[in-house]
Amino acid sequence: MTDQLDALIHRPHLMAVNARPPQVFVRGEGAWLWDAQGRRYLDWLQGWAVNALGHCHPVLTQALSAQSQRLLTPSPALYNAPSLELAGLLCELSGFDQVFFGSTGAEANETALKLARKWGRLHRGGAFQIITFDNAFHGRNLATMAASGKPGWDAMFAPAMPGFVKARLNDIESVKALISAHTVAIMLEPVQGEAGVWPATQAFLQDLRALCDEHGLLLIFDEVQTGCGRLGQLFGFECFGVRPDIMTLGKGLGGGVPLSAVLARQHASVFEFGDHGGTLAGNPLMCAVGLAMVKALANPAFLAQVRERGAQMEQGLRAISEEFGLGEVRGKGLLWALELGTDAGPNAGPELVKTCLKLGLLVNAPRQQCLRFMPPLNLTEQELQEGLTLLRQAVSGLSGHSLEANGAARLVSH
Repeated sequence: MTDQLDALIHRPHLMAVNARPPQVFVRGEGAWLWDAQGRRYLDWLQGWAVNALGHCHPVLTQALSAQSQRLLTPSPALYNAPSLELAGLLCELSGFDQVFFGSTGAEANETALKLARKWGRLHRGGAFQIITFDNAFHGRNLATMAASGKPGWDAMFAPAMPGFVKARLNDIESVKALISAHTVAIMLEPVQGEAGVWPATQAFLQDLRALCDEHGLLLIFDEVQTGCGRLGQLFGFECFGVRPDIMTLGKGLGGGVPLSAVLARQHASVFEFGDHGGTLAGNPLMCAVGLAMVKALANPAFLAQVRERGAQMEQGLRAISEEFGLGEVRGKGLLWALELGTDAGPNAGPELVKTCLKLGLLVNAPRQQCLRFMPPLNLTEQELQEGLTLLRQAVSGLSGHSLEANGAARLVSH
């Protein structure tokens, strides 16, 4: 089996869209992944914040198994019970009125953009322009790439789709300067994850809400990464006391299966028959998992534990940063970033990712001098401390200190 996998890696059948390490992962459980060699890794990637309850949680696997024996997908033109139940639960918990289900965060965000443009045609004289933000990340299809503010993306598949102008996060004057008769909405992530975990301030989000109300604009929150418990509340907007008109969810909503959602308040839910759809939209197999996930994530005791573990992670990251003279620690709940500082070198982030991998810890470098941490929301205190120990060893090597322990010893079969 191992030899076959090794042979397949060296045959270029998978398109090279990611620089992947050579390990082939074959099994996951909770916070841990195992590769084909039987080595175990503490996973603080979790599919880029997808596996909210870790790998293969019984809540997920049991829901999949049970629904797979009832109904996989009838047609998006027909009702099915799991989608009705999940939509109802999400509306009850969030205060929104209607839901559309998709498969990916990019699909959810594109749906939100279409909804805003339809609303602008009906209620704002054909206004179509959407204010988004520098360094934002909303997805990888053409519309969401244009909405994103990731450097260089405007030229990757030129010409970029028109209709988006960029403001600066936490700078309300930069937003005001862009509002015109063509403006229909303002869209942002409450915390810019891909940019390196940069949170919007509560005051800024409150100012955006007031600005939208003053000018008759829609406020859209992209909560693909910050929703579903990631910030310590079920939805990120609850952390800031600001309710948008449209909210998108993804990643943790399916906990490892492809599921996303667009939630809209009644006045913003303007689709008519034929405006939108999707072959697998709202299929019962995925919605059954989403229903089980949301029920688990919405437990107040569970969310309190996320906040407690997040505070412990913040404390541990700050201690590492102080010990080795690194940079800022940013985040909320269980979404954190550690700036490495210019002294660490121009490619410190990706190099540290490689070092952590060797030690048995999976992390992400969204920027050249920044690490991002997205562990499962049910991370145990012991797993948190083990991860911080491995990270400290990796940083120690980066900083010119001797590695105190051979973390490779943790890469043992289990």
